Amino acid sequence: MSRYVFKLPDLGEGTVEAEIVGWRVKPGDTVAEDDILVEVMTEKAAVEVPAPVSGRVVSTTGAPGDTVPVGAELIVLETDVASATAAGAATVGKGTAAGASGNGASARPVAAPPAAAVSAATVSAAVASAAAASAAAMPAAAVAGVGDEPAAAVGAAVGSEALARSGRLATSPAIRRRAHEAGIDLRQVTGSGPNGRIVPKDLDAYVARRAAPTPLRAAPKAVPAARPEAPPVPPGTTQEIKVIGVRRLIAQRLSEAKRNIPHFAYVEELDITELESLRRHLNTSLPAGVPALTYLPFLALALIRVLRDFPQCNAHYDAVRGVIVRYSAVHLGVATQTPDGLKVAVVHDAQARTLWELAAEMRRVSEAARTNKAKREELSGSTITITSLGKLGGIVSTPIINSPEVAIVGVNRALERPVVLDGAITIRRMMNLSSSFDHRFVDGYDAAAMIQALKECLEHPATIFISA
Repeated sequence: MSRYVFKLPDLGEGTVEAEIVGWRVKPGDTVAEDDILVEVMTEKAAVEVPAPVSGRVVSTTGAPGDTVPVGAELIVLETDVASATAAGAATVGKGTAAGASGNGASARPVAAPPAAAVSAATVSAAVASAAAASAAAMPAAAVAGVGDEPAAAVGAAVGSEALARSGRLATSPAIRRRAHEAGIDLRQVTGSGPNGRIVPKDLDAYVARRAAPTPLRAAPKAVPAARPEAPPVPPGTTQEIKVIGVRRLIAQRLSEAKRNIPHFAYVEELDITELESLRRHLNTSLPAGVPALTYLPFLALALIRVLRDFPQCNAHYDAVRGVIVRYSAVHLGVATQTPDGLKVAVVHDAQARTLWELAAEMRRVSEAARTNKAKREELSGSTITITSLGKLGGIVSTPIINSPEVAIVGVNRALERPVVLDGAITIRRMMNLSSSFDHRFVDGYDAAAMIQALKECLEHPATIFISA
């Protein structure tokens, strides 16, 4: 038997350290090669780190919330000499052989950087090409991460001969997880990657072929079991919850945004009776199974139209260079609540899409964010954000700007109430927009004028579809 010291590998993009989010193993556990050992979080993404070799866990370094520098000891595995040597040889190769001609003082195998699947699951948010967390009402935390497609490989790939000897399939842990959840035997999937590696498109193609002949049974979408009731907390006691991972990043980004950006809030009341009539009419003609239109795609389309006249609101502030970057394209952020925290899913080039395309894409990226399948670009690069709590939207809110953006538009609850119209009391469907602007770069007059223009579009929805 031999001890294999595995150090935190270089996770790419200039990463120098990572925060431990949670261990999947503990001392005494037996692991197989490619089993997930630990989930860590960098400033760019959450990473699941797999085992480079099979063996028994001797010790782990760090607890959830601790920061570990790249190259520091992460875990010690007890393994047989043959497998440890093979793993070291697969990564080090000729370079190791050349280096071994020295004094030979260390017989410890060199830990090979694993092919770590970069998961979108978590970073929620916070980190989007450094665009960062904001509030969904609210904050909406901007999260950057790389989704399962493509699952990025961190470190060197294992050679085909080693794979053949081990008898294991060449793919990433993220794909293994997707296959397991879908009940797919990866041995039936043909890999098109290097050395026959199964890449995301291979799994997607297999799923499409399997689904084509007959509809999938409803079994995979089983209703989740009810959560076990938490034990009662004795009166007078307290509970301490360590702030780590996504929640820590959300707290950090929101604090920075609130501390550094002088927010100017503006709330306006809208009469959306005609918009509601149009929405209901369009929903009556939808094919079976197509989700109904909500207010958000109408709001998005109207906002895109209005931003042509208010380009200062579709911008980023680059604090390092001290410049405002105005965008001609609208990369629309959509604040999304997920189990991992608040994320901003992004519809890129929203100005090039129709109402139906906007609705479909907003649903798609939001669902990808919720299910941790979003790609990095789907969680970064927004130029202005809209945020809504739906039926929980309340009357007024003060959303926090999704830095480095300079504006965010919040949607409050729509409800029917009596109003005075043309000198008579009548029932109308009313809704408030609660928006925030960076007062350093958007004057109060311009902010109010933009929201008034947005109100005009939404109260007379036909104007949304008229080209300027």
